[in-house]
Amino acid sequence: MFARFLVRVIFGALGLWVASKLVAGIEVRDTTALILAALLLGVVNAFVRPIVFVLTLPLTIITLGLFLLIVNAAMIGLVSMIVPGFHVHGLIAGVLAAIVTGISSWIGGMILRDDRRERA
Repeated sequence: MFARFLVRVIFGALGLWVASKLVAGIEVRDTTALILAALLLGVVNAFVRPIVFVLTLPLTIITLGLFLLIVNAAMIGLVSMIVPGFHVHGLIAGVLAAIVTGISSWIGGMILRDDRRERA
């Protein structure tokens, strides 16, 4: 179970790193800030995001799920406010970072899923 969490953190960190290279407005000072941001993003996504998701469910339904990009950007922005050395400048940068980290997490999930199939 810890190995799965570690792989998720690694893919989260990879997504944040790629976002910092591709998206203007995302700054990561060093590797420590990147790993800390990835760990905190995992915690925020586990505890805060479900509450925000339920509270914004009507908007999510009206926008056919597109509002989830704003929710994900807000979670990245929250992490940005807490972690020194990790900065997100603006909503557009946050949304683009959410897309990049979402793709990275999706790839990580596919790898974890394949790993489970081999053990079964």
